[in-house]
Formats: sequence, structure tokens, C-alpha cells
Amino acid sequence: MLALTAAERLARAAHDLRLGLPVGVQAGDGLWLVAAVETLGVKRWKALLGLEASVLALTSWRAKTLHIPVYDGDLTRVEVPKSADLRWLKAVADPSIDLSIPLKGPFKAARGGETGAHRAAISLCKKAHLLPAALVVVATALPEGLLLLDADDITAASATRLREVSSARVPLEVSKLGRVHVFRPDDGGEEHYAIEIGHADRSQPVLARLHSACFTGDLIGSLKCDCGPQLRAALAQIGNEGAGVLLYMNQEGRGIGLANKMRAYSLQDQGFDTVEANHRLGFEDDERNFELGAQMLKALGFNAVRLMTNNPAKIAKMQSSGVAVAERVALKVGENPHNVDYLAVKAKKSGHLL
Repeated sequence: MLALTAAERLARAAHDLRLGLPVGVQAGDGLWLVAAVETLGVKRWKALLGLEASVLALTSWRAKTLHIPVYDGDLTRVEVPKSADLRWLKAVADPSIDLSIPLKGPFKAARGGETGAHRAAISLCKKAHLLPAALVVVATALPEGLLLLDADDITAASATRLREVSSARVPLEVSKLGRVHVFRPDDGGEEHYAIEIGHADRSQPVLARLHSACFTGDLIGSLKCDCGPQLRAALAQIGNEGAGVLLYMNQEGRGIGLANKMRAYSLQDQGFDTVEANHRLGFEDDERNFELGAQMLKALGFNAVRLMTNNPAKIAKMQSSGVAVAERVALKVGENPHNVDYLAVKAKKSGHLL
């Protein structure tokens, strides 16, 4: 009963990668050591280079940016040249420095063989909110102290489950009848919050907003997005109606984390749009998990919502997760000269109803 579950091993592995530690991954009959390029230090880089068959695992999105052949579906394996140093490795992984270090090839992509460890490494990097790029080397034994997990752990781990751990009354500007509920995931990830206003009838669709955390827009008034105005408008509307729920999901930057979001902003300054920037970083358009919002609503006793959103993906995920969407309530606020192109891309490429 004291052994780690698959989810716990994954959480620990992601934390180790953030520390710059390699982790061992078993896939098929082989053993690999994987390390996140972003946090890899010189000493461990040199130690890993002493092993065999070093490759750099990248997502297909990053590979396409660098014009590297993609033979493995959603990822590619780039053979690390003998002459490569850590600066080369990080330059290949990080598109925000593409202009300052433009010449990195030619690249040779590996073909055939086991890819389970490489796919596991990319997934772990994403879970750790690191750039999805990992050094993967063949190992004959696991160095002392390093974590070992099976590549199948990623698929074997059950979906993240949330549980409410605390709640308290919090009078708000929009309503004195505010209450904040804190939900904690079982995988050791970030907590999420439900701001409940008033006493909504659980037998009727509740006015609700599923809002992803945006440090820049919500807290410091960034004009690059419409998040801050949406947050305040949603709270104000719930306050005016007297009852409702705002779910505040800690999924910054469409789920890629604040550091990667700033990298995306840097790419946008170079002329790439929001979706293109995410792809150049190696991420999907949107890495968020909206199903967690449905879990929170059901835990609070709500099975139907009037959802304040412009994003059809949120509606689809609520419904597929067992929360009926009785009405979509438009939330068109926050347009300004600095984000007009950003909003146009959301409408054109992400299907937002703007």
C-alpha cells in the first residue's frame, strides 16, 4: 500500500525534470535516461553524453519549424552530433532564440525502433511546464538515486481527479455573498478555485464562467489579451444576477505555463500569431484540460450551466463530461488596439465566437 501509484511516479518525475535531474524510463525491453533540455546543466549533460545513442526528442510541431523530417507521428528523434555542446542542444529546443542562433543544422532524424521512452519524455516535459524537448540516451543500468518509471505509466495513470479541500465566505466587490472553494488534484498539480456567489438553485442551470488563469491579463492589466476584462465582466454579471459560479483554473497560457507563455509573447513580437507561436514552441494550439471544470461543477452539485464563453471547445467538453450547457452566454469585452489581431486569430484558427 506504500508503493507509488503511476500518477505519483509521473508527478515525481515531472518535478525531477524541473530540478534538472534525469529520470529512468523503461520502454519495451530497453532502459533510457531522459532529461529536460531546458533545465539540463553542464555536468549532467557531459555525464549523459558519455552514454550511447543520444537523441533529442522533439514534438512534430517543433520539428516542422526546423525542417526536420518527422518519422514518428507526433514526435521526431534528432541524433545529437559528436560536436554538439549544451548551447546547441538548448538552441534547437528553444525557438525564442532562433533569430540569435539561426544556424543549427543539418539534422539527422532517427528512424525505426522503440519510441515509448521519447514519447514519455515529451509528456513529462509538458506536465512540468517545460519546453517539450528532451535528451534521451540508452542506459544499461539506472544510476543510484534516480527515479525509474515505465513508459506505460503515462497511459496507465488514471485521469486527474479533484477534491475540495477547503472553502470559506469571502465578501466580494460584486457581491457580499461570495464563497471560495479550493480544489486539489490527486496528481500533485496546481490547485483550482471555484468562486460561488449567492445561493444558486442546484436544480436549475447555473450561470457559470470557466476562466483560465492569466497572470498578465488578470493581475497586471496586460492589453495583449481580453482575459482581465472577461474575468471582471463575468464576476459583475454573476453579481448582478445574484447567483452563479466562476471557476478559476490554474492553466496559464492555454496550459503551457507562464514561462512558455512569455516565450510565445517573444515569438509574437517577431511576427508570429498566437497559434503559430505555440506550435514553434512545440505545443498544441491549446493544452488545457477543461474536464477539470466539469468535475468542480458536479462536486458543487451543478449538472447544468448557462456558460459564459466564446469558446465552443468549452461547451463541447462540458457536455461530454456530463454537464449540460443549457445556454451559451456571450462574453465580448476587452478589445483594444493591442489585442485586435490576437482576437482575430482566436476567431479564425480556434473557432471562438467573436
